Amino acid sequence: LKDIIAMLGLEELSRADRRTVSRARRLERFLTQPFFTTEQFTSMAGRAVTLEDALDGCERILADEFAELPESAVFMIGSAAEALDKAAEENGEVTR
Repeated sequence: LKDIIAMLGLEELSRADRRTVSRARRLERFLTQPFFTTEQFTSMAGRAVTLEDALDGCERILADEFAELPESAVFMIGSAAEALDKAAEENGEVTR
């Protein structure tokens, strides 16, 4: 799909393929996390994520639970539960 998107653009994909690409992009962004060793460079506190939390987040993304959230909501977070808080924060809403 990457080659097709590069040549024709995302708009030329079928609806199902666009959903697949969206899931893949969110999953790729979710699999990033702030590292303790890079905190001094990124000003982001490092996070440790358990395997259980990581797998839960992957399953939730693949089930389209976060399809309505911007991709940035799942980028550089710890657990998937943080995605909802980050999305609300990006929209200027107050969280917990």
